[in-house]
Amino acid sequence: MKDYLFDGPINDSTIVSILNYGNEDLHAGAYSLFIGRVRADDAGGKSVTAIEYSAYPEMVASQAEDIILSVKNLYPDVRDIIFLHSTGVVKAGEISLVIKVSAGHRAEAMKACSATLEKIKEQLPVWKKEFFNDQSSSWRHS
Repeated sequence: MKDYLFDGPINDSTIVSILNYGNEDLHAGAYSLFIGRVRADDAGGKSVTAIEYSAYPEMVASQAEDIILSVKNLYPDVRDIIFLHSTGVVKAGEISLVIKVSAGHRAEAMKACSATLEKIKEQLPVWKKEFFNDQSSSWRHS
C-alpha cells in the first residue's frame, strides 16, 4: 500500500482495507491505529464546518517515505507503517487521516503511531482551508 492521499473523507470500507492490510505478517503482535476526523472547532465565535485539504502528491510521497523511515529507525520493533490523508473537502465529523502501525509489541506500536502522527502534522506538505458557519474561510498548514 503506497498511496498516502485519499480524495475526500476516508470511508469505512477503506478503513477496513487498512485494518486488513499486512495481516499475513505473523511476527506483528500488535497494531496501533489512529483515526482523525474534522472537529467543529470554535474559532472566535464561529465554528468549523469543513476543511479543504490541498497537497502536492509527489512531495507527499517523498516526505511520507522519509517519515516512515525515520519512525522505523526510532522504533526498530516496528514492522510496517501505513497512512492515508484526505485531500479535497471533508466535513466536520468525517475522517481525514488514518494511521496503522504494526510492531512486534504493543508499546512500540503505540509510541510509533504517535510519533508518525506528530511527524505527519509537522512535515507532510498538506495545507488546509477551514470553512466556517459564517461562510468565511482561512488557510492553515496541516
